[in-house]
Amino acid sequence: MAEKCDQVTPFLLNRPNGGFSSLVRKKIYGALELTSGLKRCQQLYEEIPSHQTLTDFTWHALEKMAVNYQVSDDALKRIPRTGPCVLVANHPYGGIEGVVLLHLLSRLRPDFKVMGNFLLGRIPQLRNHLIEVDPFGGAHASRNNIAPMRQARQLLRDGGLLVIFPAGEVSSWKSMRSGVVDPTWSVNVARLIRSSKAPVLPIYFPGHNGPLFQVAGIAHPRLRTLLLPRMLLKGQPRTLFPVIGNQIPAKRCAALEDDKQLIDYLRLRTYSLGLEKSTGSDGQLTEDHEQKKRDLELIDPLPADLLKQDLAALPEQQCLVDSGEYSVFYATAEQLPHLLVEIGRLREATFRLAGEGTGNAVDLDDFDRQYHHLFVWNREKEEIVGAYRIGQVDRLMAANGILGLYSSSLFDFKPKLYDALSQGLELGRSFVRSEYQRSYAPLLLLWKGIGHYLLQYPQYRYLFGPVSISRDYGEASRQLMTSSLTRHYLVAELAKLVRPRLPVAVKPMKVPGFSRSLCDQLLQDVDDISALVADLEQDSKGIPVLLRHYIGLGGKLLAFNLDPDFSDVIDGLLLVDLPNADKKQLQRYMGREGYKMYVGYHQGNDAEGEAA
Repeated sequence: MAEKCDQVTPFLLNRPNGGFSSLVRKKIYGALELTSGLKRCQQLYEEIPSHQTLTDFTWHALEKMAVNYQVSDDALKRIPRTGPCVLVANHPYGGIEGVVLLHLLSRLRPDFKVMGNFLLGRIPQLRNHLIEVDPFGGAHASRNNIAPMRQARQLLRDGGLLVIFPAGEVSSWKSMRSGVVDPTWSVNVARLIRSSKAPVLPIYFPGHNGPLFQVAGIAHPRLRTLLLPRMLLKGQPRTLFPVIGNQIPAKRCAALEDDKQLIDYLRLRTYSLGLEKSTGSDGQLTEDHEQKKRDLELIDPLPADLLKQDLAALPEQQCLVDSGEYSVFYATAEQLPHLLVEIGRLREATFRLAGEGTGNAVDLDDFDRQYHHLFVWNREKEEIVGAYRIGQVDRLMAANGILGLYSSSLFDFKPKLYDALSQGLELGRSFVRSEYQRSYAPLLLLWKGIGHYLLQYPQYRYLFGPVSISRDYGEASRQLMTSSLTRHYLVAELAKLVRPRLPVAVKPMKVPGFSRSLCDQLLQDVDDISALVADLEQDSKGIPVLLRHYIGLGGKLLAFNLDPDFSDVIDGLLLVDLPNADKKQLQRYMGREGYKMYVGYHQGNDAEGEAA
């Protein structure tokens, strides 16, 4: 057994000295130490070698408790190595999660401290990384915690990392609906975060203490506290899997209305990390379709000379934008005998990388013959960068009725919607090839192309079409997007006029400890929905770029449909009323004068309609 300096006994109760009553109390204390597990904790503590680094000490402590933990390298990258940060975590076990964070952070950066129970300060190896607080409440606790709060602010001002368990108490049984969750988080933590202007990093620890602990807590909270040492000594080996979220910027925290809303938001971001992260989808690809995707190789790229032949034959007015080495064109299928084939090849290649695609050697269909094709061309590299398919709805319906629209293969439209659609452009099959996806410029060029296309065809006031959520997103993310976007962006009147051919079950998101109304209140903004999705995705991707873009323009959701013929993507049908869309963005795509002309055109038409 290792020697301890001055017989340090952090887990034993302080003994009274002298007298018969003291002797009785010593016996009682000894019995309490034995039954509660404190004596065994002390024995294990004494078996750990003295004078170790924090990393070694906490590792040995976890080993003695038969606890291990696993965090992926990608998740570890979410922890900032420098700069101020407040790390918030749930408190399901009462001790183990603190030891895990001490060990984890000691390997990454030296300038961190944990705000924890002052009793932990009895352990010498932890003192330098503790800000000791009194968690037991009352007037004395409030007074005693003034100095620790100052320490915490100073740590953050100095650029350190602060770990807080905002519950202050261990998770316990609340109700059948909530299960075992933290008690209410302290708004004092929200005040500290606001004043420090530091970003926040949420971490979620799955699991909780067992039935004995929960039943004891129902009987009396003090019984639960007495059992905490035993929770460290289960004996059976166990592995924890802490889930690390993304940093929440200080600007986002400051934008929330008050401290209560901020602490609720932080708690939601923490507990939502516990949502299931499966990679399946609402529908599974059939074995035949999987085999088809494996067997069909993409066609070979077409020679640049053939592509340039198509470009050279296009009329000058069909070049919409010139910017640097890029040009944006639009054309009919007949004008693009070679370029359209290359567009189809690149579509399929790009969609497959995103977990989508038809599985065919090239992604071209009958609709391509009737639609316009808008594409970005790199003149220096002599290649296509990205493309959009654009359908003039009135022309398509005049030729083939409602079945002339690609969207009609996914959704049934009621006749009452036809009038609005006839003033619209259907957009779809958009892509930016993988080599260009690190830059926002290609997508911006595509939308500038759409803006200038509208200046040539100003009679169209609506943009609509399906926007995909691919199978690359986990089931929890897909469910979160469909439920939250339906709650906040669905237009009920228009949605009644659309029926998906294969509806997606829209299930409300269930986060332990949160009512549906509170989730709705905290997730009204698309940026917050996207942030939660990014927390759930291993690669931290948020809402699909195009889906977010349409909503940012002012787009409204009409329905969701599952498309088994396109790798089980979920298609959200969105509609944008352009004269009422975001002015700043439209000016970016059309130019100031172009925007003024376009909006003036529709204001004049609206006035004529009212006069008539």
